[in-house]
Amino acid sequence: MTSRRNMLKSAVLAGGAGIVGATALGSLGAEAAFGATSPQVEPGTPDPDFAEGRIRSIKGNTLLVLGSNMVFHNIRVVDGTSLWKLGPVSFEQAQPGDGLYARGVRMPDGVLAAESVWLNIVNIKGHIRNITSDKLHLDHNGKEILCHVVPGRSVAVHSDAPASSDLSSLRVSQHVQILGAWRPGTNEVDIATVFSPH
Repeated sequence: MTSRRNMLKSAVLAGGAGIVGATALGSLGAEAAFGATSPQVEPGTPDPDFAEGRIRSIKGNTLLVLGSNMVFHNIRVVDGTSLWKLGPVSFEQAQPGDGLYARGVRMPDGVLAAESVWLNIVNIKGHIRNITSDKLHLDHNGKEILCHVVPGRSVAVHSDAPASSDLSSLRVSQHVQILGAWRPGTNEVDIATVFSPH
């Protein structure tokens, strides 16, 4: 982790090179977006190496993001940054209006040099109301979320079994957790993984 952080700092301070998605340094999986804060952060204080919000604009390799607390963040994507949008993607897949979580290294000028950027990622739990061949209707705290099955991408994980593209074992009224990509401005999600306890 330290060498990765040092490389990101060097890339930003040197002006950066080309922009890539998942890299030889290793892409962080989508599940990592919901991981713990940096170890040096005191409980209850903001993590300086983390940012969230919606992309307002993109200039060069920098994202201007308005956080949910109405604070603006400048997030720079450099060589070594991994980007996720239902799967590993290139920087060109980032669009104004996308929601994001980003983790990286805070530079002296306040810019966050991104180690990982997760675009439109959601992690929701609920009960299945209805199932069709290409959609799950999820009841999430009394609100319906329409979850789209993406051919070649969506998988189900049942208990401790390995991930499978076969979602036919899912049932109406079953409790599930869905990791996926939100379609901005809608109540719709593209499914990456459906986790089912049995």
